[in-house]
Order: sequence, then structure tokens, then C-alpha cells
Amino acid sequence: MSESVIKLDSVWKIFGDDANDAMQAIIDKGLTKPQVLEQFGCVVGIADCSFEVERGEIFCVMGLSGSGKSTMVRHLNRLIEPTSGTIHVLGRDVLGLNESDLRKLRAAHIGMVFQHMALFPHRTVRDNVAFPLQIQGEPKAKRWELSQHCLNLVNLDGYEDRFPSELSGGMQQRVGLARALASDPEVLLMDEPFSALDPLIRRQLQEQFMALSADLDKTTVFITHDLDEAIRIGNRIAIMKDGVIVQIGSPEEIVTNPIDDYVKDFVEGISTLKLIFAHTIMEKFDDYAASSSEDLAQSPRVPHDTDLSGLIDISTTTEYPIVITDDGKDVGVVNKSTLLKGIKGGDN
Repeated sequence: MSESVIKLDSVWKIFGDDANDAMQAIIDKGLTKPQVLEQFGCVVGIADCSFEVERGEIFCVMGLSGSGKSTMVRHLNRLIEPTSGTIHVLGRDVLGLNESDLRKLRAAHIGMVFQHMALFPHRTVRDNVAFPLQIQGEPKAKRWELSQHCLNLVNLDGYEDRFPSELSGGMQQRVGLARALASDPEVLLMDEPFSALDPLIRRQLQEQFMALSADLDKTTVFITHDLDEAIRIGNRIAIMKDGVIVQIGSPEEIVTNPIDDYVKDFVEGISTLKLIFAHTIMEKFDDYAASSSEDLAQSPRVPHDTDLSGLIDISTTTEYPIVITDDGKDVGVVNKSTLLKGIKGGDN
């Protein structure tokens, strides 16, 4: 059974002096966001947000500017206090923690990476990475050892004695990531960490982050406004609009089955070649074999998680249908007609 590391249940955040009264009016009368602003002068930041994040998962939250994604992520370590709802991280009721326990949770178990890292300009790279450990009271020798290890993880060995002003933007972001990893937190909160970088550097850091996340088994909530980035790195994606989570699903589910026109507009133009897999478009093996006289013994066989791009490559080398396997068993068939429907995105 999968383990939930993060769990939000019906979390609301309303900004304004009359936030509690506005919250009660929402419960009693079902007021909308514009009505709350008009009647109470309050702004609904996030509305009834609920989701769970499993251990080791990269959970991407995306939306346009003002959608509430950054507000939401700051609730996870209680940088923002919710108006209503419950938040659990690593099995602990975050809202029930006193100030001391909350500081310990942030320092030892939750790392956070921002778009603008706010590195200390007067501290060296090593000192910046070691700063969280200094706050925890770790001795200097241990701080140095751990900071060097984290710099090695992000390929910054050799830059320990440089200052932030001597580094490129991408390198500064890697210092920020190393700093977040220094206390070896189970949870990473990343708020558009690569948004300000050039496309090539951004892609390189995405690849490095995905490799690190897998190797270190980190549970990550990753905020982005870029669907391509979310699809590239996320195990699942939550799309937000006006403080509301509109849809949660895998990249394949989001792209192939948008829940409404808002999500549909987001995913329009996204290539499905790396997002749709054989198990989604295949016809069941027994059904196909019963209705066809083709000799499937001659067919190439590929795993069920082969994507459309891979299926296309294989289909160009054979005239036979492609047999789909799962743990060595024939479970489905994809012929050229099925493949074309999958590429087009039509119903299969």
C-alpha cells in the first residue's frame, strides 16, 4: 500500500480582516469568490483544496498567475495559516504544532526551493549550503562535510569558495537546491525554481532534479506555470484556477481527458507521442485474436508502457500488428489503425 506523506483536506485561505465571517458565509450561503470580495472585502486565495502526495512522488501543481498555487504550497510548512481545513505532513498535524515543533519540522524534514533563492551575498557557496545546518547547531566539521556532499550531488564541486555573484543563474539555483538538501529532508517544496532560467539550462536542471529525486527518494510538491515542465517531471499534476483545484491526474490523463475547457485550453498543442502508452490504446489480445485471422506469432512484442513514439518506430519496420506484453504475457494488440487513432487522439 502506498504511503501518503502529505495530505490536505478541504483547505481554505481567505485574506482579509473579516476572513472568518467570510468563511462562515461561504459555508452557509455558498458565496462565490467575487461575492466574498464584494460583501466582505476579502480575497479567496485557495478554496476547498484536497489532495494526497505519496512517498517518492513528484506532485506538480500548475496554473496561471494568481491561480493560488504558490499560496497553496506555503500552507504545507505553515508559512501561511489556513482559514479552514486540515494539513498533515509525515503523519503530523501541521496546524497542531507549537512554534518550537514547527521550526523543527521545517528545519529537519521539509526543504524549500524558491524561484529567487535569496542566497547570502557575503557567504561563500559552502557557507550558503551549510547555513541550515548552522541554524540546527551542527558542528563546523559536520556542516562542511554535509555541504560538500550536497554540492557534489548538484555538480558544484570546485565552486565551494566562490560567492553567489560569481555564479551563473543556473548555478545559483543549484546552490539553492543543495541548501535545501543539506538537512536531508523527506519533503521538498519547490516554487517555480527554474522559471527564470534559459530553456537549455532549465532542461538540464529538470533532468538533474529528476535524477536526484529518484536516487534520494524525495517526496516533492513542485509548483510551475509551465505545462511542458509539469508533464516532463511530474508523476501527477494538479491544475488550479482561481484558487480551486480543477483536475488531478497523471500527465497522460490530463492531456487525453481534460475535465473542462480550461484544462483543454492548457493542453492544446501538447504532443502526445511521449504521453500515451500502449496499454491505453491497445485492443485486448484475446478479443483481437478471436476476430482476426492474422498470425500474431510473427508480430513484434513490446512492453505495455511503450509510448506512441516507440510504437511508431516499431510499426515502420513490420507489416504485422504489434503485440503488447505485461510480465511476459500477451495482453493486447496495436495495429496501424489503432495506432493512428491514438496519434489523432480519437476514441479507441
